[in-house]
Amino acid sequence: MAEEQKANAFDIRKIYLKDCSLESPNSPGVFLKDPSQPEVEIEATIKANPLEQNDFYEVVLGLTVTSKIGGETAFLVEVHQAGIFQIVGLAEADLPLALEIACPNVLLPFAREAVSDLVGKGGFPQLLLSPINFEALYNAKQQQQAAMANQQAEAQTNETTESDAKH
Repeated sequence: MAEEQKANAFDIRKIYLKDCSLESPNSPGVFLKDPSQPEVEIEATIKANPLEQNDFYEVVLGLTVTSKIGGETAFLVEVHQAGIFQIVGLAEADLPLALEIACPNVLLPFAREAVSDLVGKGGFPQLLLSPINFEALYNAKQQQQAAMANQQAEAQTNETTESDAKH
């Protein structure tokens, strides 16, 4: 039984803040505007890299949050929350699911806290980010890649057909 558990493992080895920044390009004037209806845009990125040790991966969840008040940028926050994960015994086809769904789900609460802290320290009202559905993002990415592959295949087929027609 212990050997089975050792054969399949998903371990969090380290969680750390890799990079963060807060920009408030229109301060102090932005503090004099009514902040009741800010426009908030959130962009999430995921980068996963294998490490030198087998079965170890660094996953970096990047969050970029831009808030505008009255059309002017109030603040821009960037957080790169990272983790080192050991993933053992997972089928090759399932590894992207772990790296792009499970790992970011572990990192998100830490990234949300970092964003909230930076926004507060910048003098702005508390910002609580909603949960992110990484599974939906992964599925959308897969569909987009499949559509691009189909377009490329169609383009190659059309080129071959045109080339054959000229001969």
